[in-house]
Amino acid sequence: MLRRLINLIDSDYFPQGAETVRAMPERFEFSRAVPFIFLHLGCLGVIWTGWSWTAVWVAVALYFIRMFAVTGLYHRYFCHRAFKTSRPVQFLFAILGLTAIQRGPLWWAAVHRHHHRHSDEEVDAHSPVMKGFVWSHIGWLTSSKNFPTDYSTVRDLAKFPELVFLNRFDLIGPLLLGALLFGSGELLAAFAPHLGTNGWQLVVWGFFISTVFVFHGTCAVNSFAHTLGSKRYKTGDESRNSLILALITLGEGWHNNHHHYQASARQGFYWWEIDISYYVLRALAAMGIVWDLRSVPKSAYELGSAETKHN
Repeated sequence: MLRRLINLIDSDYFPQGAETVRAMPERFEFSRAVPFIFLHLGCLGVIWTGWSWTAVWVAVALYFIRMFAVTGLYHRYFCHRAFKTSRPVQFLFAILGLTAIQRGPLWWAAVHRHHHRHSDEEVDAHSPVMKGFVWSHIGWLTSSKNFPTDYSTVRDLAKFPELVFLNRFDLIGPLLLGALLFGSGELLAAFAPHLGTNGWQLVVWGFFISTVFVFHGTCAVNSFAHTLGSKRYKTGDESRNSLILALITLGEGWHNNHHHYQASARQGFYWWEIDISYYVLRALAAMGIVWDLRSVPKSAYELGSAETKHN
């Protein structure tokens, strides 16, 4: 139990060796599920804190901000390097990603790169085709086998010591978010009491409720995006496109598009495929914060049209 507690603080703490842990059989472990249970139970705090429009809008804003941090930054930048930015901004992107409470950017990227190499194969950590819907949605996160970061797959990121530090001590994100929410709520209670909020109310809505929605929205890409929707491309797996999922995840629902051409900053290949994360990236590019957004090659469009006609 002490090892698990230390491992919660230091994600790279494995006395037996990370390779030994990764070689363990895949199985549900209750101790790994405790943080997720705690996160969901925290939503019940609304019974005591109540609600206010301020708290609700904070939760909504944090949903969109942190969903973009996962989809636009963790996924499209750290995993696929679909655009470029400066080293200081990269560091800030990593901190913003930590507030989504989905562990560190290097772990996230390593798991996702492995998924693309082995999509819907037996070794895919979260394939609903091979391991069932519930396991792909959340079960895989409770297995110690999937906990260590495979740094060999993210050497391009591991060369930055500040990213390795944030990946190792990823609790920095949740602690920072919780402190900011509580402090902001208490300041509003003191100086703007007409807003009807306070520290604990913002923690319940902005931290617990908003985070649970972000968590399940992200997990839905693993589960629903490989079971429901349409297939434009023959990708050798069950990745699918879904408008509903794209709206929930700010563009990640065009999953079959993405599995066909992973390197693009744009996942909604056509103008009618809504991709909010891409629109935000375009805005950041216009401000000079990011640049060299990788586009969809003409060949991808031609192949998609040909396969659609064939089907």
